[in-house]
Amino acid sequence: MNKNQPPALILIDIQKGLEELDYYGGARNNPDAEENAAVLLNFWREKKYPVFHIKHNGTPPSPLTKGMPGNDFKEITAPKDGEPIVEKDSNSAFINTPLHQILQDLNISHLVLVGLTTSHCVSSTARMAGNFGYHTFVISDATATFDTLSPEGKRYEASLVHEITLANLHNEFATVLDTSNILSLLAEI
Repeated sequence: MNKNQPPALILIDIQKGLEELDYYGGARNNPDAEENAAVLLNFWREKKYPVFHIKHNGTPPSPLTKGMPGNDFKEITAPKDGEPIVEKDSNSAFINTPLHQILQDLNISHLVLVGLTTSHCVSSTARMAGNFGYHTFVISDATATFDTLSPEGKRYEASLVHEITLANLHNEFATVLDTSNILSLLAEI
């Protein structure tokens, strides 16, 4: 990373509908994920680095269904005027969206991913970003996920799902750092 080519912050699905814990598995890890994402967003805004808000448009009965209150962004990281919003209807922020082309047009090669959920949309976006050749960072304490059931009905706690997902991404599709580490890295450029 360098000053002439700052990284883009990609805020994935930080939407009100993801507060409906029962719908998504009953429990969630990283309760401070949105606060950490907001710290990073404020840093990006101060530096005037590129920011992209990703919004998932679910289908009924999803709490993220377009037109429903759950589809709205959470206030803590809500877009300000002029900040691009990319709407999607699949797990990856790159599928059937203009995100890749926009990033290419802006010559952006480094991405920092935050948001929800680690095991779904964050992971899918990180994997595609890595495959597209972006230098991708996933921020461990600014992402979160939910409890997951196996096909046999065994429950896996959100913290375990989160850790395994990050382990699978690290050094393969992305570099996993926490909020303080990415801010330290950015302070060097």
